[in-house]
This record gives sequence, structure tokens and C-alpha cells, in this order.
Amino acid sequence: MATEPRAGASGPVDPVRRTDGATAPPWTTGLARFGGLMMVLLCVLYIVAGTAELFRDEVDVEGPRHVLVLDAVTWGWLHLVLGMLLGLAGGAVITGQLWGRLIGIVLAVAGICASFLSAPQHLALSLIAIALGVAVIWALCVFDEEASAASPTMLD
Repeated sequence: MATEPRAGASGPVDPVRRTDGATAPPWTTGLARFGGLMMVLLCVLYIVAGTAELFRDEVDVEGPRHVLVLDAVTWGWLHLVLGMLLGLAGGAVITGQLWGRLIGIVLAVAGICASFLSAPQHLALSLIAIALGVAVIWALCVFDEEASAASPTMLD
């Protein structure tokens, strides 16, 4: 059973009051900005992976071992474009744009798929990108617009 803190009492911060009567916990207000920062980090990871693929001399084209057989240059360009789009959407999420959150979810799903399919080329980077992609999707989906508007942040 949860108790409401008194107005003058020291202790936990009051949850943000929403117009529908429900309360949003304070941690939900910073999740979109966390997601935006993770999208910018994914941008850097994908650009590094794409650049490494573009300059790689050897080409692995063993059909039965891979789910999707693409040459290194194709993977490089795919990662570069995806990284740049994630960086732009991450910047929009950090500045509080709704379209950035919507496009960010779509791009994070695309990034997870691309990381899964390119895992044989660079396994560690793919696993990190998949984990960050899941964190981004979660952060952007649980974001509460009213709670964010009611609590000041570093960008307000």
C-alpha cells in the first residue's frame, strides 16, 4: 500500500500529477533523453562499423554460414546510412521532438535487425548494438509526455 508524502516532509519527491488523476514516477521523465543519447551512441557505433566494413580488404561470402549474404561494401553503406539517420533522430529526441521518438523506434528496430544479420562480421559490436537498441525502444515507448512537460529538465 503506497502512502502519499506530506507537502512539507523530507523524503522522496512527489510523483508528477497528470491530468487524468494518475501519477507518473519521476524516473519516466528522463527516459526519452536517455534514449536520444543512446541513439547518438548507436550512431557512432554504426558509423565505426560501416567505415571498418568499407575499408576491409577481405570478403566473407560463405552462404550456408550466414543468414543474409551481402558483401562488405553493402554492409558498410547500410551501417553508415543507418548510423547517420539514428544520429539525426537522436538529436531530435534530445530536443523533445515527437517525430524523433517515433522515427527513433522504427530506426532502432531496423538497427537491431541489421545488427543481428551482420553478427558474423563483428559479433561484439552487434551484441552491444542489439542491447542498446532494446534499451532505446524501451525508453522511447514508456516516455510520458505529460510528466515530461510538468517536470523541468536541463533542456527546459
